[in-house]
Amino acid sequence: MKENSLYDKKSIRSILGKNPDFKEIAKDCVAFSNAEGGIIDFGIEDDDELPKEGQKIPDDLDVILENRIKGLTQNVYIKAERMIAQNGGQFLRLIIKRSSNLISATITGKIYQRFGDKSMPVSPEDISRLFSERGNICWENMLSTINYIDADSLKLKQLIQNIHRSDRTSSFIREKEIKEILDYFYLTDPESGLLTNLGVLFIGKQTQRGRIQNTPIIQCIKYDDLGEKVNKWVWDDYSMNPQELIDDIWKRIPEWQESHEINDGMYRRNIMAYSERVIRELIANALVHKSYHIKGDIFINIHPHFIEVVSPGPLPFGVTPQNILHKTIKRNDHMANLFYVLHLMEREGSGYDTLYEELLSTGKPAPKVYEGEDYVKVIVERRIANLESIKLIEHVSQRFVLKQKQKICLGIIAQNESISANGLINFLGLDSSNDLNSWLFKLLEYGIIVSNNSKSKAKEYRVNPEYLKGSNYKGKTSLKRIENYRIKELIREDLKIYKEATLSEIHQRIGKEIPYKKIWNQIRLLIEEGVVCSIGENRWTKYKLI
Repeated sequence: MKENSLYDKKSIRSILGKNPDFKEIAKDCVAFSNAEGGIIDFGIEDDDELPKEGQKIPDDLDVILENRIKGLTQNVYIKAERMIAQNGGQFLRLIIKRSSNLISATITGKIYQRFGDKSMPVSPEDISRLFSERGNICWENMLSTINYIDADSLKLKQLIQNIHRSDRTSSFIREKEIKEILDYFYLTDPESGLLTNLGVLFIGKQTQRGRIQNTPIIQCIKYDDLGEKVNKWVWDDYSMNPQELIDDIWKRIPEWQESHEINDGMYRRNIMAYSERVIRELIANALVHKSYHIKGDIFINIHPHFIEVVSPGPLPFGVTPQNILHKTIKRNDHMANLFYVLHLMEREGSGYDTLYEELLSTGKPAPKVYEGEDYVKVIVERRIANLESIKLIEHVSQRFVLKQKQKICLGIIAQNESISANGLINFLGLDSSNDLNSWLFKLLEYGIIVSNNSKSKAKEYRVNPEYLKGSNYKGKTSLKRIENYRIKELIREDLKIYKEATLSEIHQRIGKEIPYKKIWNQIRLLIEEGVVCSIGENRWTKYKLI
């Protein structure tokens, strides 16, 4: 079984041998307890599905494990059982119950929660949010009263075919029987054969889908320039599963076929106002990350210059609009996994990395994410922010094979002409400059982007002029990429003429395109060098040559 939010497996060496790591296991138990509960199998290696043949578990190991974990945790309820696999090998199964009311913690007071296949620490400011979610049971795992035999036979047949045909399906899954595949993707309960809510959503009949709690309803509304509604489409009859919903929304809305016509030398080319990849990813994300404990429809609002997708419920616990690009926490883990296998989502993460890559590669602004108390809104603009950056990215992509992170970074730098390390860190929602290395390393190694010699967060990155020339870049000449030593000279020349001036007056005269902070940094250096001095304080501060 694959490791996920409900299951983990560990080598027997983690609890036996010279260096057992019970503290790490206690952390995982706390994380499972604070999420939906779970199972940890000891004696199965990461790349294996079964324990080694002939493996034996010591008689008292289950009692030892229970006692050690109970001594290292608070409000964690566990039970250890010795199991025998099909090949005769023994392993130890630790069952962790979900804490329904109290928050679980380690004996030292640290709190963790399970996100996907990882146990993540809970920050102090998120503890109250964790406590408020204690009463919720994972919607997709809830059992219905419907046996899978009574499901929609056509939808079941089509789903199994799609899983078999997918290049993201392993041979291990393809060899399973139909019921085993349904169990594997958490569409059915292994023992009773009852459909989970996720199972009803995908293979249930129309009436069955309509009876489960908060089955997703999607509304698409078009507005004019005055904010008046001019058209509306609604999917509220429960006849479609998520895959059919996404296909139908893409096919039915004529606005998706609109495009921009742009000049490209002697030729004209069309760029879609909203690409199919973006629209499908937006809808898939809204379905996967929706809070199904909150009643409410998913809205797709089409405005003249942008679209917005509004989904009920806040972001998944641990995700913020600032870190959404690189956090891979999924509220509905099993739905996300099935979406990935069916090619409804590009990756098993948040999906926003795909949106960033697609939008920035076509010269458009990155998506904007807003979180309210009970909703999440994603805005995607129609306009092309930087036409020339499209040609640059196409030119670079023909010469190098870039990963998604590098394409995103190149798009950001190309649209901004020049951007500081600190600006990139903030844009990407990273924690430090060390995290930035994996995004930039190959771009710097290939010489696609260059930087100044600064070693601080003030280091600036810009596209190598050779690649601008090679892509026939026709952007306007700008002072945004001006070197620091030239800014210093401009400041000195300005103060020679005007004698005394405020920072804003200097900024206005030598070039508004130059970032304000960049000019301040050079004035500060000139003061340290004894070339310039300041007069007055705060907003009345003026500068003059010494």
